[in-house]
Amino acid sequence: MDWTGKHVIVTGGASGIGKALAEALHAAGAKVAVCDLDGAAAQAVGGACGGFGAAADVGDEAQLVRFVNLAERRLGPVDGFFANAGLGVTDGPGWGAASAPNAAWDVCWRVNVMHAVYAARHVIPGMVARGGGVFVITASAAGFLNSIGDTAYTATKHAAVSLAESIAIAHGDEGIQAHVLAPEGVKTPLVEGIEHGAQGLSGYLEPALVAQKTLAAVADKRFRVFTHDNTADYAALRVAEPDRWLGGMRKIRRELVKAHGRPL
Repeated sequence: MDWTGKHVIVTGGASGIGKALAEALHAAGAKVAVCDLDGAAAQAVGGACGGFGAAADVGDEAQLVRFVNLAERRLGPVDGFFANAGLGVTDGPGWGAASAPNAAWDVCWRVNVMHAVYAARHVIPGMVARGGGVFVITASAAGFLNSIGDTAYTATKHAAVSLAESIAIAHGDEGIQAHVLAPEGVKTPLVEGIEHGAQGLSGYLEPALVAQKTLAAVADKRFRVFTHDNTADYAALRVAEPDRWLGGMRKIRRELVKAHGRPL
């Protein structure tokens, strides 16, 4: 993919992986529009990346559509959309799989899944009409494995992976290049305070490296973007030997609870 002169939108782009993606895309020649709940930070990143930034709650379809329309008016038709915004919640008191309140599940569904649905609904038809485009969803290794202590995050990231697959299946013949980014531990605000969790067992990467790996996968037309070498092996074991894999995950959970009093 030649990003020179292309218009790209990155959600959740004020910090972490989103900011790194915006910077890498701009370095490759793109004009980047950035949205985030932190409007001031989004403005700073977008302005430094050849475009602009604004505040938007991507879990609200109307707000996301307003941002997409603004981006197209200011920068032109969308050539690439990086649905990167995401969040997690804990399983709550008792740390049971169904302990998190409905509100926590609702916000995870809206941000981790539906914001990509809204984006696809509003940008893919135009991409198809113009001959194609790139659509990337940041899921998580949890979307292929599990995030111990955060069931709502895990379930919605699995749904995000499925959505990315559906986009690839439904629109691949129409020129849409779909990808799913599935990082394990990355040094972002999302993991502050839970660095000892299972997501860090393979080590923590800098966001800039994750962005480099993502753009390399887009260039190679690889659907899955695994940032850590072990992720594919873990995912294969989960499919091939589910009982063994579940036993191993329970062991990790026990060890986290023993060491930290909680599984996250």
